Formats: sequence, structure tokens, C-alpha cells
Amino acid sequence: MLLSHRNRQHDRQVAAWLLLCAAVVFGMILLGGVTRLTNSGLSMVEWKPLMGVVPPLSEQAWQETFDKYKAYPEYRKINRGMDLDGFKSIFMYEYLHRLLGRLIGVLFFFPMVYFMMRRRVPAGLQPKLWLLFLLGGGQGLLGWFMVKSGLVSDPHVSQYRLAAHMGLAVIIYAYMLWLVFDLRLGKPRRGTGAGPLARTSLVLVGLVYLMILSGALVAGTKAGFAYSTWPLMGTSFFPPGLYAGDPAWLDAFEDITAIQFNHRMFAYFLIIVVAVFATLAWRRVPTPRVRLGVILLGLALAAQVLLGISTLLLHVPVSLAAAHQGGAVLLLSAALFVAHALRRQTAVAPAPQAP
Repeated sequence: MLLSHRNRQHDRQVAAWLLLCAAVVFGMILLGGVTRLTNSGLSMVEWKPLMGVVPPLSEQAWQETFDKYKAYPEYRKINRGMDLDGFKSIFMYEYLHRLLGRLIGVLFFFPMVYFMMRRRVPAGLQPKLWLLFLLGGGQGLLGWFMVKSGLVSDPHVSQYRLAAHMGLAVIIYAYMLWLVFDLRLGKPRRGTGAGPLARTSLVLVGLVYLMILSGALVAGTKAGFAYSTWPLMGTSFFPPGLYAGDPAWLDAFEDITAIQFNHRMFAYFLIIVVAVFATLAWRRVPTPRVRLGVILLGLALAAQVLLGISTLLLHVPVSLAAAHQGGAVLLLSAALFVAHALRRQTAVAPAPQAP
């Protein structure tokens, strides 16, 4: 009994640490969105994993850093004439974004080692924690790979690399959150199987994730600025020139009209899917945890729709656009909670009593 109590206490400690890490990753995603929206991502033209912790501390150091930035196309083609104060403004967004990334590494690695040395990590969790650590390291490399795509003659980062960078950050966040659910709410038992609704919930999680990637393409191509009208795009539902490129399929990834159109259509489709799924889950699995998840899912979807429309109509203000990006991650969190609750509900549901 004492050992069981101690194990539960250790599970709570590990879950609290992972939840803190997930919260900081969520903040990292928001800050990354602000960095992109303020066009600050290319202000740091060097990648120094260790020395980059310290920002310029003197006017001379700031001027030297600014001079390095001036040698790259973004200054010459977009920000020519920017003064040192203006450079400091965009530099600090990118600097804080990278600093927070390093903080996440420290916040994750050292407690992980401590919990492992103290034998407080549940059986089977250690490989998952090491996988998260490796994914975090890969995320740092992917971030620099993304920045490098904009340090060329065309000073804009690749939308493909941006989507990959955003997608991996969301995977790390979602995996952390799922492990927290396992530790605090219990894992589904193996061999019991999951019902159709539980399996469908994982499909819903996948759809929300694809929607986030679609939003990353919108962000990477600045497609959100193309049509600041809703529900029409300009004067029509199907804008002129839609999929007029050669080859047409490439427009889905590189043409701003097609990218914004696809994002809207995906949103409409997701609204229908979530409405049907939530109705079925509410009726078929009337447990408090599942119903709480359904309510959170509905609220997150409604908020995300309102934020998306407002962001369009107001021509992508930084605050609303960042909130829209954060709202997408919260919608994914709600979908994960429902999926976990349904899978556990199916797994631990009591067997029917014999008459």
C-alpha cells in the first residue's frame, strides 16, 4: 500500500513537470508566431547554440550585430534605411524565441535526469522521455534550417520549412500532453481494444493537426493578407484564378489564393466533423470526463472560428493572429483530451454482469 501511494506521488510529480514543459512549449509556439508576424525571424543571421545565449551588451556590440544583418538581402530589399533602434526591436523577438528554446531544453533535460536517477519515472516512460529530448534537439536544428532558407536572395523563409518547424513543435507539445493524461488519468489497457468512436477520435486529432499545418502554409506565404473578406473571397466564393497554375496541384502549396481557399474549406469541413463527432460522443458515452471534453472541444472550436474570421476581416493584426495560432493548439489539446478519455473509457468499461 505504501509503495502504491509512493508510485502515485511520483506519477503526479512527473506529470506536473511534463505539464510545465508543455505550457512552456505552448508559449514558445505563441512567441514563434509573434516573431513571424513582426517579421523578426531573419534578424539573427548566425546560429550559436551556446554563445547565442548572451545578447549584445554594448552599443558597439549592437552595431556589429546590425552590420552583419545589413549584409543580408532582407535589409537590402525590405528594411533598407532601418536604424539601430528598429533593428533592436526585431532582434529581441527572435532572440527571446531562441532563448526560450534553450530554456525548454534545460527545463526538460535536468529534471528528467533527476527523476530517472531517483527512480521516479514509471516503467516504460523512460524511452518516451528520451524521444522527446531528441525531438527537442531536432526542433532547434529545424528552426535554423528554416531561418537559412530566408538568408538568400529572396528574403523569405520557405513555407515548407516553416510548416515543418511548426508541425514538430506541435507534435512535441501534444506528446507531452498525452503523457500527462496517461500519468494522471490512467492509460488504456492493452488488449481491450478501442471502440469505433475512440478510433474516430484519433482521426479527429489528425484532422486538427493537418489544419494547423494548413495554417502554417498560410503564415509562410502571407496568404492571410490576400483576401480580407468573409464569407466571400473578394466578390465571390470561388475566387478568380483558383488553381490556374501549371501544374495546378502545386497551387495548393505555393499560390496564396489557393492556400487561403483551402484553409477556409478545411475549416468548414472540420466544423462539420467536430459537430457530428461531439453529438455522437455526448449521446453514446455519457460519462463526466467525456462530456467535459466535448464541451471543451466545442468551446475551443467556436473561439477558433471567431478568431480566424476576425483575423481575416481586420487584416491580420499581430495580437489576433497570434491568438488564432494559440487557439489552434488549444483545439488540438481538447481533441487529445476527448480521445484519451474515450480510449480509456472503452478500455476500462466494466463487463456486463451475468443475469
